[in-house]
Amino acid sequence: MPQKRIVSLLAAGTEMVCALGLEKQLVGISHECDYPESIKTLPVCSEASFGNELSSAEIDAKVRQTVYDALSVYKIDKALIGDLQPDVVITQNQCEVCAVAEKDVELALRDIASKDTKLFSLAPNTLQDILQEIAGLAKVLDAEDAGEKLLEDLQERIDIIKHKLKFFPDKPKVAVIEWLSPLMIAGNWVPELVEIAGGTPILAENGKHSPFIEWQQIYDANPDIIVIANCGFDIGRSLQEIDLLLNQPGWRDVEAVKNNSVYIADGNAYFNRSGPRIVDTIEILAEIITPKYFSFGYEGTAWIKFEI
Repeated sequence: MPQKRIVSLLAAGTEMVCALGLEKQLVGISHECDYPESIKTLPVCSEASFGNELSSAEIDAKVRQTVYDALSVYKIDKALIGDLQPDVVITQNQCEVCAVAEKDVELALRDIASKDTKLFSLAPNTLQDILQEIAGLAKVLDAEDAGEKLLEDLQERIDIIKHKLKFFPDKPKVAVIEWLSPLMIAGNWVPELVEIAGGTPILAENGKHSPFIEWQQIYDANPDIIVIANCGFDIGRSLQEIDLLLNQPGWRDVEAVKNNSVYIADGNAYFNRSGPRIVDTIEILAEIITPKYFSFGYEGTAWIKFEI
């Protein structure tokens, strides 16, 4: 069976392909694809319409204006994709802000595809959706056996955490912040990940999009733990804007702050990315929420405690 040529315009899709053992079939990636390290030499088929050097508030304003003007947040290199002649193009239909949108890819393929290129679009809202989409992609790429093995491994890691915490008595209230200006709480699959890791998620519902909130809502909910995992930001980038929280009225009165339980995590690589490393995210949360039970070795690279 001939190998399929794959262009992935989504970081999570790229990670799925590689986890399935099909990295050699990747011929093109997006500008956001950065894992594993070995894919970074591949042709880059997209770019952002504006840079990441803007502040959270400036990025939000720019995105809102771009969407309002019916423009795309990302640009696709149609000529390059045409030259690469992919059999499968991976995109997403979950968030126009997070990655290249399905509608943009469809328009591009209409102009450049010279053969029967298949579009595989990811649109997960829950952990189960992510796992199902791994299985779906494996089927499209004729790698069903590898898909079954990968899913078994991921499920085993999830089950280990669930089993250890089956009778865990405490369920601390956890606020996972996804954006600092304006404030957003991480929704979609994140509330379920918090629950699996031994916490009680607040201010967001599993399977629902991340809601914008006011600081007063966090203050009133009085979380025991705060995890800052900004969308598209690593730890260092989030630290640049931590003052947006520190300057909020009553910040030092929140339980998480009083107990020195504020953490900063790599949202870009883990929390916001709906690929196989979503199970790493559960393990990260388990280290943060239930440290007496778990130590997977993520501290210092994937998350840090913010010393107040």
